[in-house]
Amino acid sequence: MRLDKSDIGKIFLCLLAISVMLGLCVQLANGKADSTQTETLPTGRILPAEGDWEMEDHVIQVENGLPSGISDTGESKMVALTFDDGPNVLYTERLLDGLAERDVKVTFFLIGKNAEAHPEIVRRIAEEGHLIGNHTYSHLKLTAGNEAEFLEEINRTGEIISDITGSTPVFCRPPFGVWNTRYEERLGIIPVLWDVDPRDWCTFDTQTVANRILSDCHDSAIILMHDEYETSVEAALLVIDELKQQGYTFVTVDKLLIDP
Repeated sequence: MRLDKSDIGKIFLCLLAISVMLGLCVQLANGKADSTQTETLPTGRILPAEGDWEMEDHVIQVENGLPSGISDTGESKMVALTFDDGPNVLYTERLLDGLAERDVKVTFFLIGKNAEAHPEIVRRIAEEGHLIGNHTYSHLKLTAGNEAEFLEEINRTGEIISDITGSTPVFCRPPFGVWNTRYEERLGIIPVLWDVDPRDWCTFDTQTVANRILSDCHDSAIILMHDEYETSVEAALLVIDELKQQGYTFVTVDKLLIDP
């Protein structure tokens, strides 16, 4: 088949168009590769916009493989161990013994009815220098329909802890991580979520819990645990020993969340 000049011109224009399209695709691909990487982390200290109810996954910026604001400078690294749902009559004091031996301070988010039942353990927690936070009276999950009950549980638990220790908790861990930012000013309380969740409530293998924490831990992490399980207490002490060897310092959550 013979092609005349007009046919050759059309073919040339088509090839030129394809070339331009390929160039644009390469530029777009490079642009995506060069852009700041984003990563979705589990529920942590990222609070929802006012009026939001559910705390699910939240997108944060990651720089050089670390969440924004976290440095890897070789300086002393800090981490906060936190324990929910206590005090537990079987395991909290065993945990306190281990913490005292290691000279480590942690944060306990107490359930009001448990604090009410075991005031002697609450007093010991406070006297040994640990931070106490509010975890509602009955581990109530906030929903759109129980706001008044939720706020009453926060206030009731604060009063119980204050009666025992002489201090009203400033920090609160909302059960299941569900919170509304309107409450911060209304209650005068600071919500504390978490960065590292080993799901210690769904496995009773000490090493599994410890490994999950060690694999996810980073500078300024807030680690979620529960002092109502023997394996959680054992895992926490293993983690403390290992992270100390890695140069970590253990602090209470106020040291991470409030500027000195």
